[in-house]
Amino acid sequence: MDEPVERPDALQTAVAAVRSVATFVAIAVYVLIAAPPGLLLAQLFKWPGVLYVLGHGGVGLALRLAGIKTVVCGREHLTPDRAVVFCANHQSNVDPPVLFQVLHRRLHILFKAELSKLPLLGRVLILGEFVPVERANREAALASVSQGAQSLRDGNSFLIFPEGTRSRTRQLLPFKKGGFIMALQAGAPIVPVAIEGSRAAMRKGSKLVWPTTVTVTIGPPIATTGMSIDDRDELIATVRDTIQRMLG
Repeated sequence: MDEPVERPDALQTAVAAVRSVATFVAIAVYVLIAAPPGLLLAQLFKWPGVLYVLGHGGVGLALRLAGIKTVVCGREHLTPDRAVVFCANHQSNVDPPVLFQVLHRRLHILFKAELSKLPLLGRVLILGEFVPVERANREAALASVSQGAQSLRDGNSFLIFPEGTRSRTRQLLPFKKGGFIMALQAGAPIVPVAIEGSRAAMRKGSKLVWPTTVTVTIGPPIATTGMSIDDRDELIATVRDTIQRMLG
């Protein structure tokens, strides 16, 4: 069952609608202008970093236009010089852009393979070295996990949403194993992340983005050194309990 929320009045709804349309239009124009030269530079000079610079620019623009403000706690737990797997709860479609903006300047993401078919954006995801996952195909999904583990060993940090879909309450859904196996294969620490307030910005099924403040809490890294694949269930339970406590 959804958490109860205050019903907005007509004026609030109108303002949110105008801001949402402005945001979507601005980002569409931004992608059309920035993506082609970015893709060209990334392909010609093997320089995916330019896509991250442009990506942060576009995400920052979208969050400002939509009125999404962010408060970050626990920045001292960020280790930009070490590859980690950020493991976050999932409340809203606002979560990925917010976390992309605050966690790491070159944050890699496991994403749904069907997104790679999107014009321009799909190509950006692939050239940006994000890893597509076909969740309906077990063998392909395992291959994606192995690809992500190699990318971690190469020094790239990843963001995962182990619930797999957005929760409608503060209670976490069951965690899927793929991202944890990836971390174990690479021996990379897992950094628990709790995001709160994003459901008020964009509830599941809503097309409007509401101005609000989103709080991101970053916990201490949880080491995987010395652990094997057989330890995955214990690791999942530890990370899940940690994030649930961080949510309060």
